[in-house]
Amino acid sequence: MAQRKIVIITNRVPYPLKDGGNLAMHAMIEGYHNAGWQVYLLAMNTSKHHIAHIALKKLFTHLHAFEWMEIDNKVKPIDVLANFLFSNKPEHVKRFYNTDFRDKLINILTTFKPDVVQVESVYLTTYLPDIKKHSNAVNVLRLHNVEYQIWQGLADKQKNPLKRYYFNNLTNRVSNYEISSWEKYDLLLAITEKDAATVSQYEDMTPVTVIPFSIDLKTIPSSTGNEKWVGYHIGAMDWIANQSGIRWFLSHAWPKVHKAFPRFEFYFAGRNMPEEFRKIHLRGVHCMNEVPSAEEFIADKKILIVPLLSGGGIRVKILEAMAAEKVVISTSTGIKGIEANPGEHYLHVRKPEDFVKAIRWCLDNKTAAEKMATRARELVAEKYENSIVIKKAISEVELLLSNRH
Repeated sequence: MAQRKIVIITNRVPYPLKDGGNLAMHAMIEGYHNAGWQVYLLAMNTSKHHIAHIALKKLFTHLHAFEWMEIDNKVKPIDVLANFLFSNKPEHVKRFYNTDFRDKLINILTTFKPDVVQVESVYLTTYLPDIKKHSNAVNVLRLHNVEYQIWQGLADKQKNPLKRYYFNNLTNRVSNYEISSWEKYDLLLAITEKDAATVSQYEDMTPVTVIPFSIDLKTIPSSTGNEKWVGYHIGAMDWIANQSGIRWFLSHAWPKVHKAFPRFEFYFAGRNMPEEFRKIHLRGVHCMNEVPSAEEFIADKKILIVPLLSGGGIRVKILEAMAAEKVVISTSTGIKGIEANPGEHYLHVRKPEDFVKAIRWCLDNKTAAEKMATRARELVAEKYENSIVIKKAISEVELLLSNRH
């Protein structure tokens, strides 16, 4: 059989590998490549997640091809207002549409002639008519989240009535756009069982398969047993869900934690750290801004704290922590999408007081906590190991390709 060809389209360069979105895209890219496919990566180098050209030239050199295009996707208040008043589509769609990018994509489709085109963001569905016009490829959409659920979660927590109205309005527009997009693809690759179930409620024509984020366990060492029993959190801090979660934890949970355990420490880090967190002064709390190496940051810390209250998809940092045999303390939203059992693989929290109970259990029962962390790594090996996950994705794509011949 001839070597398969795939074009993967991303709405940002999957680099650096410090946040869930980049890691998830990178896992798929490497998975196809390692399976022997010719991979052509076309990425937007956006103003929000801009990568310097000197770094870009060194990336993905092992692929068949990697090209990028400069895209200005800055949020402009006048565009947001105009979109709110005169459009029924979410403003995100306009920000990711660029005619030069479209022309570049068309050129790749006509010269490379891929068997598959995989789109890594629902907001790039605006390019799908051109993909179908200039290619006979199987069209795949990777669902990193059910986007409208993120905005609905943020709307539900807004106390300002004007902001709540805006977020509810945006939720409706994202929902309508997202649901109409799903039915236009040949295959949907959901990142969680819950996301797949949500899709199936609205759309039963397009096949949907759960392809979770995957981990290459060989690259993540297990626990050394020498970690400090302190808390940590790491994630992209330009993501609203991370900001609101950390803000809630520091305001409501940390005072109770610190009162109960005056010597317990909490470290948090992430890209694009907001000024309000960099200026924070709380006893026992350490804001580390963006760290050079996530692996080094977590290496000597034992307890991952995930206080997320909104968001969808799968928490890549939780899977990485489990693979590294950390103890995970998480809300239901944080653990959403991971097939883990509370009390067996992680500690579940809902209220600020629950963090105190969870941390007390860890500190008083370190041997049992270590065993929980070991079971969590075993879970990752069973369900989220890279070679297992990518094999399933490729088999689904191959089935569609074979049905076309």
